[in-house]
Amino acid sequence: MVIVEVGETGPLPDDPVLAEWATAMRDMGDLVWIVDSSWNLRFVTNEQRLSMAYDIEMVPILIGQHMFGPETTEMIAQWGADSKQVHESWGSCFVNVGGLILADTVGGKAELRRVLDPSWAEMVDQLSPTDADIMTASSVSAGASERGGMLLQKTQRIRDAEGGHRGTAIVFKPAVGMNVLGTMALERDPGHLTRMRSVASARRRPAAILFADLEGSSALSRTLSTSSYFAAGRRIVRATDRCVVDAGGLVGRHVGDGVVAFFPVEVFDSESAAASACISAARDIEAAMPEVAARCELPAEQLVMRFGLHWGSTIYMGNIGTVARSEVTALGDEVNEAARIEACATGGRLLASKPLVERLTDDDATTLGIDPDRLAYTSLGNMTTATDKARRDAPAIAVCEL
Repeated sequence: MVIVEVGETGPLPDDPVLAEWATAMRDMGDLVWIVDSSWNLRFVTNEQRLSMAYDIEMVPILIGQHMFGPETTEMIAQWGADSKQVHESWGSCFVNVGGLILADTVGGKAELRRVLDPSWAEMVDQLSPTDADIMTASSVSAGASERGGMLLQKTQRIRDAEGGHRGTAIVFKPAVGMNVLGTMALERDPGHLTRMRSVASARRRPAAILFADLEGSSALSRTLSTSSYFAAGRRIVRATDRCVVDAGGLVGRHVGDGVVAFFPVEVFDSESAAASACISAARDIEAAMPEVAARCELPAEQLVMRFGLHWGSTIYMGNIGTVARSEVTALGDEVNEAARIEACATGGRLLASKPLVERLTDDDATTLGIDPDRLAYTSLGNMTTATDKARRDAPAIAVCEL
């Protein structure tokens, strides 16, 4: 038995036929489980593990154990926020492939009951052995929205050149639009889904604005292989999104290796609470980068984020949903100004505008460890790191380093 921990990539199967399948499925980015002829788990794609993750990067897996045995079932129950729901979903998967498992089990139903987790043993009597590939469809929930779709599960035998049975691949394919998939992803955090719905109608909303971007990303892309750079970018996005969501904010669009996030006053109790959450999210992102760098096997100094925080009094914000995606976006001069502030925050600095900081009450400022009377502000246009766009578009905005 091999435990592939959180964040690790599992090894390819020792069986060359299974390894060839695993490589092809991995390269296509499919959601796939691969088992040997005894239904011991041999490979799970990272995409499948990411899709099952709740608050971690990739769920751990057990290689070498029966896919529906007690050890695997116990680990899978720990994957989601709702262990009961995860357990029931795993049971549905067993029912779908049970006939194949029975056909592969030497010793028939008695032996199958012995190796299965007790949760599934009572289902064995309902099974009939089969050797045919199986395609099933099940409804999936999109969380509190009550919008969902269908998830296709294709179970296909893996055979060698002579037709010998070497294992089975279980491939999951979402038969829903990407907008539904985005909603499904938010099921992991119902609070974020609620906040997304709160801005479904576009209108002017006061909000704190956060821009964060990876410094030196072009140089990093030249240093790393394409796959390694992509993996680093994915880890950065997951970390930044988690920090924003945990702080109560709304994730907007991703630009390159950066993120735009909003903290509307209507979501919080006050302007101060929105500004405080924005600052907290930025600090949390900053604190998360060393761990992300370690996962990428990079020096911490190669993953440095720069931040621009600003206050938007008149930004026009709403949720744009299409067949391909769903995202929060905002328009207005203050959004552009926040981008200019972020571009000037070289050296991994966190720059915040005076309009944002002055929204903080004394109590919230104290909680954040900020003494407003000791902050030194500089006009953006007078900074030595000011970009041409900053001098052109927002030279008079006063900013300080937090």
